[in-house]
Amino acid sequence: MELPLALRQAIDAALTGVPLAELTTAASALSGRYRQEVRDGRLHLSDAKLALAYIATRMPATYAAIHASLTALSQQQPDFAPRSLLDVGAGPGTAMWAAADLWPTLEAATLFEASAPIRTVGEKLAATPPITRTVWRAGDLRTDLADTQHDLVTLAYVLDELAPKDRDTLVDRLWSFTRHVLLIVEPGTTTGWQRILTARAQLIAEGAHILAPCPHAQACPITTPDWCHFSARVARSRIHRLAKEADVPWEDEKFIYLAAARTPAPQHASRILAPPESATGRVRLKLCQPDGAATHRLITRREGGVFKQARRRDWGDVFEG
Repeated sequence: MELPLALRQAIDAALTGVPLAELTTAASALSGRYRQEVRDGRLHLSDAKLALAYIATRMPATYAAIHASLTALSQQQPDFAPRSLLDVGAGPGTAMWAAADLWPTLEAATLFEASAPIRTVGEKLAATPPITRTVWRAGDLRTDLADTQHDLVTLAYVLDELAPKDRDTLVDRLWSFTRHVLLIVEPGTTTGWQRILTARAQLIAEGAHILAPCPHAQACPITTPDWCHFSARVARSRIHRLAKEADVPWEDEKFIYLAAARTPAPQHASRILAPPESATGRVRLKLCQPDGAATHRLITRREGGVFKQARRRDWGDVFEG
């Protein structure tokens, strides 16, 4: 996956003239805070250098994860055509760009972001916004969110930055703001999965219908040390590779997500929970099933159309066989 051309060009323009050594140092510091899930009361994106490092090295990967999550929910509700978006903890507007790529029906976006440096960068990237009416809001997401409803509400890579006592309150408030669908995305770590499980249980208790990735609303069948997560691959730009001191021209972002809706999906199929294991004449899939069970299924060429479908499916896809 690549970023939309307009966004790639805007990022390149924003990084023009920024010393590479400065970007590399800031990217390393930022990566350390994210990997360690530091919660010390400071914003991760606390200054302009960190904000620029973020759009160079993190925004492409988070875009890929958010886009993949939004694609999955759109497949479960193909008639969903949102007109308004609320993105909380918007960063540089990543979810807005991803949602606009999927739904031309979007007319209005409200982007709530506490960090002034990344908000400023996001406004510059969207000088010509992909959604006509785009409004940026500042403030503390724990206290300053306006009580208004939106068709699509997104919360991406935010719960990991909050103290546990604040997470349930925020999820509850965002659900009250959701007219149709709420999407939560977290890092694809064991702790990210646990945060998603907590939000999942909370939303089910409040009457939400789970769209994806789960094909059911029963207890998660995955048990530790295993955990549920997915992967999205994104192409690295030249500056991305240089800032991360990387040779590989792509990056795999591990993530976990939850899409909850006011109305149920028309139907659910099994979800593929790991990379398929393929060999001549057979495919082995790890599946989460609509009946609430997780299982491995071996599919051979003798199963005809089911086998052909399995050969075309990948980690994170639905499987109807």
